[in-house]
Amino acid sequence: MAFHVEGLVAIIVFYLAILAVGIWAAWKTKNTGSEGDRSEAIIVGGRDIGLLVGGFTMTATWVGGGYINGTAEAVYVPDYGLAWAQAPIGYSLSLILGGLFFAKPMRSKGYVTMLDPFQQIYGKRMGGLLFIPALMGEMFWAAAIFSALGATISVIIDINVNISVIISALIATMYTLVGGLYSVAYTDVVQLFCIFVGLWISVPFAMSHPAVTDIGLTAVHQVYQAPWLGSINPLDVYTWLDNFFLLTLGGIPWQAYFQRVLSSSSATYAQVLSFLAAFGCLVMAIPAVLIGAIGASTAWNQTEYGVPDPKSKKEADMILPIVLQYLCPVYISLFGLGAVSAAVMSSADSSILSASSMFARNIYQLSFRQNASDREIVWVMRITVLLFGASATAMALLASSVYGLWYLSSDLVYIIIFPQLLCVLFIKGTNTYGAIAGYLFGLVLRITGGEPYLYLQPLIFYPGWYQDDNNIYVQRFPFKTLAMLTSFVTNVMVSYLAKYLFESGTLPPKLDFLDAVVARYSREHMDKATLVKSDNIVLNELAPVNPRHSLTLSSTFTNKEAFNYVDSSPELSNTEDN
Repeated sequence: MAFHVEGLVAIIVFYLAILAVGIWAAWKTKNTGSEGDRSEAIIVGGRDIGLLVGGFTMTATWVGGGYINGTAEAVYVPDYGLAWAQAPIGYSLSLILGGLFFAKPMRSKGYVTMLDPFQQIYGKRMGGLLFIPALMGEMFWAAAIFSALGATISVIIDINVNISVIISALIATMYTLVGGLYSVAYTDVVQLFCIFVGLWISVPFAMSHPAVTDIGLTAVHQVYQAPWLGSINPLDVYTWLDNFFLLTLGGIPWQAYFQRVLSSSSATYAQVLSFLAAFGCLVMAIPAVLIGAIGASTAWNQTEYGVPDPKSKKEADMILPIVLQYLCPVYISLFGLGAVSAAVMSSADSSILSASSMFARNIYQLSFRQNASDREIVWVMRITVLLFGASATAMALLASSVYGLWYLSSDLVYIIIFPQLLCVLFIKGTNTYGAIAGYLFGLVLRITGGEPYLYLQPLIFYPGWYQDDNNIYVQRFPFKTLAMLTSFVTNVMVSYLAKYLFESGTLPPKLDFLDAVVARYSREHMDKATLVKSDNIVLNELAPVNPRHSLTLSSTFTNKEAFNYVDSSPELSNTEDN
């Protein structure tokens, strides 16, 4: 393939435009956040993200390169088809469930990151443990989509994959570094617009190509391959359900999602943003589905692509850029490339910022440097944005199984963090002992179930397992959902068992080495974390909570001025009277 000067120029112009928007957003909001509040302004945007920008940025967080490319690939591959393109429905339901049940309690309590409630109730050690799968999920996701972007760009304009990955990562890291959530949010508006326009412009040109058969015909009849509507083999029903629950429930406990929720100006706005993003995810999936269907309806021997077809060349994962390249005019394919690039960067910048926010706040500040100044936290965030951006780039360039690592880490988010989030928000009385036991049980059950993508053989063989062509054992049983449920039940049962053993005197108080049950005021946890202000919420404005952790950690969640306010607060007075 010849080197496309026009394509390179188009990409440079697009990247410069995105960088300019990011820098403009940083400059526009440089004075946001009062003295001592700058770090929180970077993480949650001063909690004044409106419906328009918030809806765009939350939608763009999910509609990334993996979402667009993966949906098109699932529709195109004969053994799967539309029936297995679960991401659009799964992620949309995830956002709806998040808006209905999780957005309001998280936003109304004024948290800054997703890990705040875990550290507030389970302690800093448990927060550190939960940071591990959360960080793995964000980093491997960013690396996977950087890798996909490099391959996409190389297909259309034929430049070195490594160069395209490095430049894309530099752009995304740079505007995230200077502007935090503000830059990410405003660039998401531009990127989502480019995705929508770019893909929809490409569809009619690709559909009208002479080599493409009517997709209505190929949806139900075999022409060049099996119908692209696909089907679910009865033996694979449980696997389909397992993956569907993973997308739907496992799509909730991500910092990238809660960062948007917590940046909303109110709890109600946070819920509305989730519903808007759910609708946006469905709309943005339509052109990707159509492009996958076009790929399945094309006689590739009648195009410049030639024979064999993409699936025979093992390039099915690149069907979207291949359709853009060979079935669309040059200027249209270049515009579509900009759309894919936008999709990638809109997710990558969110992942990098999310990882940096959790580390700076929940690990550096709350675990090691409770007395760190706001300026110090800001610099820690900037440094970690660079480090995490560089790490994701290095993994995209060097790791041969980035997607396999991301699959495994996203499973851990579903199996470990989701049940912990359920317990910490809705199950009163769970404690650190139950959280640790649930964490370990879920981790062991997931690892011992194996991972074909990483050639990791299972140690536990569930009913319905089989051996594939690569001699890898594959589980049909929904063992991921089983592991998640086991983690949840273990957390609840061990928590209440520990509570009973200590409170009944069966175990002496000195054995409560985590101070999770016997500590003074142990019954006053999340329900006493009442906000004392409603207009400009920061974490320092939370009323006193159970001081079972170290004094310095507890003071981080306490506004000393709130003690003078307690007597005049009807809500707190009524609570005390009761």
